[in-house]
Amino acid sequence: MHAQLPAAKPTRIRYQVLLLLFVNVVINYMDRSNLAVAATDISKEFQFSSVQMGLIFSAFSWTYLLFQVPSGILVKRFAPRMLYAVSLVSWSLATVLQGFAKGFVSLFGLRMATGALEAPAFPINNRVVSSWFPTQERASAIAVYTSGQFLGLAFLMPVLSKIQFQTGWKGLFVITGLVGVVWGFVWYFFYRDPLQHKKVNKAELAHIEEGGGLLDNQPADGVKNKFQWADLREVLSHRKLWGIYLGQFAVNGALWFFLTWFPKYLVDYRGLDFIKSGYLASIPYLAAFTGVLCSGFLSDHLVRRGVPAAKARKRPIIAGLLLSASIVGANYVHTPGLIILFMSLSFFGVGFASITWIFVSTLAPKPLIDVTGGVFNFIGQLAGIVVPIAIGFLASGGNFAPALIFIAVLGGLGACSYLFLVGNVERVQSAETARAH
Repeated sequence: MHAQLPAAKPTRIRYQVLLLLFVNVVINYMDRSNLAVAATDISKEFQFSSVQMGLIFSAFSWTYLLFQVPSGILVKRFAPRMLYAVSLVSWSLATVLQGFAKGFVSLFGLRMATGALEAPAFPINNRVVSSWFPTQERASAIAVYTSGQFLGLAFLMPVLSKIQFQTGWKGLFVITGLVGVVWGFVWYFFYRDPLQHKKVNKAELAHIEEGGGLLDNQPADGVKNKFQWADLREVLSHRKLWGIYLGQFAVNGALWFFLTWFPKYLVDYRGLDFIKSGYLASIPYLAAFTGVLCSGFLSDHLVRRGVPAAKARKRPIIAGLLLSASIVGANYVHTPGLIILFMSLSFFGVGFASITWIFVSTLAPKPLIDVTGGVFNFIGQLAGIVVPIAIGFLASGGNFAPALIFIAVLGGLGACSYLFLVGNVERVQSAETARAH
């Protein structure tokens, strides 16, 4: 009788994939926020008003929003390895070209191009995590790659400020764009889908699949799945899904303030010098990074302890949205330390609420996760248009207080969306599935 061989220990290739996603998100948000660092110098050189700057800040989101649903379709049809590489290199080249902008029209157009080319990024992120991670690890995985937008910017904000100081705003765009071009080739070289990765073993694949990972829901290179307009109608017809769509608008409302107006607010409306503002601006991003990690790992911990998903997943988001409203406190203080304190509390709340993508993979009908993700990001990115423009008008008289009140109100409305629209956390049944049962 032969002794039974011990089962092979599962590999941990999924964590290497998560690291790649993390860097992707860092670069993604670096190329969204570099304009915020350059804004003061750009507005001085081209004599832009606050309303014009609001329009420039919003330009990215016009096309990013419009291309969300098409991006969901692209992610459904093409594998992440090639699609992400093409997207990374393309948006990075558009970033380089921003360094050669000659005025409002060219800069606005190039920001629109960047938004269009970045559009597939987060639907791809969600697809990759749904394929590589079992359900019980998914919120933590989403928290880790989402934290890249905050941790990356926390450390990059002083770096970007120094690059601008040394090379000017034009050099800032060229350097940040070239970094992304190089990374696009790195992604293509290292990433593979689970069933195509040579280093993943059967034990890890079994761990992913048994935990609800969608191994068989990932198209191989060259394989196309047919999209139907009925899929789009389906994901627009459920109250629960509208709850997360509107909640994402609220989360992104505060986020886009920090990605656009925040450095200019510190320099032009609070009188801080440019280099000092770079260091102070990094503190709220660190707070947001802490918030998103606390939220993701706390949520998964509660699920493992047997807490119902409705409480474990929703409560951090609701609490974070309510805390984001603390930004209004900055209207009533005058010292830099207290201003940054209120900004940090608010941005911690944004981070704490930023595991919202877990509800796409948790609530969406299984065959429609990609399209749901596209609509979710589409409606969320409306904030990237509305908020920068609204702030430009609200601050046009030289008083920034109404703009901060506006951000606080959005946070409260977002919390109400999760409280009253999402309801119980359970997967939505598509009409076709419901008829089958």
